[in-house]
Amino acid sequence: MLYLHDVWVNWFEGEENGYNVCHFHEWRKDDGVELLDQVPLVKINSTLFNYIENDLSELPQQLLDDIYQKAYLRKNHERIQLDYCFIVTDGAGILVVDTIGYNIPIRKSRLIPRQEQLVYEMIENHDPIDYQFNDGSTLKQFHILSPSPELMSGLTRKERQLKQLLFMALDQLRACDNVAEIRYWLTEWSPERYGEIQDLDFEAAWNELFEETQYSWSSKHEQFCENIIKGQPFFEKLWEMEHGPKVN
Repeated sequence: MLYLHDVWVNWFEGEENGYNVCHFHEWRKDDGVELLDQVPLVKINSTLFNYIENDLSELPQQLLDDIYQKAYLRKNHERIQLDYCFIVTDGAGILVVDTIGYNIPIRKSRLIPRQEQLVYEMIENHDPIDYQFNDGSTLKQFHILSPSPELMSGLTRKERQLKQLLFMALDQLRACDNVAEIRYWLTEWSPERYGEIQDLDFEAAWNELFEETQYSWSSKHEQFCENIIKGQPFFEKLWEMEHGPKVN
């Protein structure tokens, strides 16, 4: 068993999509970075790596057995044993996982660049371990509250978070099923189409708004997001976390 020592981790909890497990250059000063004293390192195939990185499904039991209680957290000069914490790599991507006692990858983190390089060097001459697992034999289904990686590609951490906030607001708008309201917001997005929009039914208007806002990210998207969440305390709080001062 290979081990990495003095490992800095920045846990992202409950993230099913790898694009939300931020790489080191997107870590923030107020993130809760921890120091792991020792973590087992396992090389696996790319199929399993993608499954762990982009899902919250059950991990192979043999993998859990192999790394059981072999990781330690360093806290206040204490060495605390962790049940299922490990580093996996397929030779390209690298991920730190802590199940916090369960059998799914609850917490995920990236490594700092120096330790990423060390992992590549350590596993260079090792073959991947072929763990058996049930991937469901189906492609993962993405949806408005779990957008596909293509919709998040090239965005910064802040932009990804705001885009997901916009999608949450649009999803709520859909649930309200208010045709006047959806026409209003589509007109906000495309004011030059006011007359045409007044003839759209709810489903057509919502689909057009989602279709037009889901790609890329711009100042127009950001302004629209700020407007559509006004007066909704939960959404405003999420906005503040990314954008500072409260929406006026």
